[in-house]
Amino acid sequence: MSCNSLTRPLNFYRMYFIYSLIYIIVLSFLFPFEYLKRPKELRKRWLREKFGILNSSFVPHSSSFIIWVHAVSVGEVMAALPLLTRLRKRFPSKNIILSTITDTGQKVARERAPKGTTVIYLPFDIPLILKAVVKKVRPEILITIETELWPNMFRIFKTNNIPVILLNGRISEKSFKGYKKISFFMKKVLSYVDTFGMQGESDAERIKSLGVDESRVMVTGNFKFDTRPPLQVPEWTEKIGKPVIIAGSTHEGEEEFLVSTYDKLKKDFPDLNLIIAPRHPERFKEVEDMLKSKGIPFIKRSVLSTQSSALSPQHPVLSTHPSSFILQPSSFIPLEGVVILLDTVGELSAVYGISDIAIIGKSFKGYGGQNPLEPAYWGKPIVCGLHMENFPVIKDFYNAGAALEVNEEGLYLKLREFLLSPEKAKEIGLRAQQLYRKNAGAVERAMEIIERYIS
Repeated sequence: MSCNSLTRPLNFYRMYFIYSLIYIIVLSFLFPFEYLKRPKELRKRWLREKFGILNSSFVPHSSSFIIWVHAVSVGEVMAALPLLTRLRKRFPSKNIILSTITDTGQKVARERAPKGTTVIYLPFDIPLILKAVVKKVRPEILITIETELWPNMFRIFKTNNIPVILLNGRISEKSFKGYKKISFFMKKVLSYVDTFGMQGESDAERIKSLGVDESRVMVTGNFKFDTRPPLQVPEWTEKIGKPVIIAGSTHEGEEEFLVSTYDKLKKDFPDLNLIIAPRHPERFKEVEDMLKSKGIPFIKRSVLSTQSSALSPQHPVLSTHPSSFILQPSSFIPLEGVVILLDTVGELSAVYGISDIAIIGKSFKGYGGQNPLEPAYWGKPIVCGLHMENFPVIKDFYNAGAALEVNEEGLYLKLREFLLSPEKAKEIGLRAQQLYRKNAGAVERAMEIIERYIS
């Protein structure tokens, strides 16, 4: 036996030890903040589940089996919903655990996951905690969604003979460069994954470049092409007049320039409405304060009645609070010429249904972009900034004339063009919808992988 073969396992264990040590040190500093930032009603459950203390109802009987799906936040949960629905239909007798990390992911999971799904916070990636969880829960398989790579979790599950598969996988160029710097460690982490179902060819090539054998890598497509928003838009949107621009999943710095662009457009289109949906709930107040500081009349979705009966032709004027410029939603005719702050979680995909134009957030001031497939489902024209790196599928939309890429300076002209030529905007939206439907089927391809591992 060579010296290298003796030292290599030692090096792997040393790497895992270093990773665990760094993880615990960082956790020690972040823990108070992570605990206190949560609402009081969530803290006790978060603390219990992060340390692997699960309710007794989670523990299966000796004859039952558990499918464990992990999706980090809202986007991954939304992508996983069609898979969870298919799993429930295919394996009705099996228990399903859905774990998330963020509170917003928890909220959407609890509201939208199929009936009977147990939603928990993912335990800390610490061996002692994970070993106890595996022993208690005895999952039959671990399915992780998109880019969630947890070294200790993968290792503990796999060493307990639990298959680990990664589905809807993607690796951005930025993440790939980071992984390459620790390729020795990442190759070992990825060796614990039985099969990778990647979104596209570029994702598959990157995962193989990190040392994964091509026999374990498949291109299955993007689950988000199989995501079905509610068939109807929310009732409260009946109050909104036309035309409507939706800026979805916006990031810091984008709302201000979007509002400025909107203000410019209103000179020619006084009835134009703008719905702003910040990506992160913790920024709702920040965006609200920005609108107040600019003296822009706006209304928050959270104060709108869900009853369409709130409309009244006898009250054509909206009352405006003199100090805050927040429009008061008493009895009124449909909203026209206002900004609406979508300060709720999980509604955006359905609200796109009333839009005339969809602007994709994190593609102007941010980096990487957000999901363009939700407006495509509704057949809406899509406008993106120059940074859609996290969604390479957008290139197919550009090539098919189903979406448009503009810089900040070009946004005003493009939106004005669409508002002046609604027929052209509608044609682009229909192309997006056709491309969306053409690429459906990723969930069924993923189910073929899952069925190899579940009896």
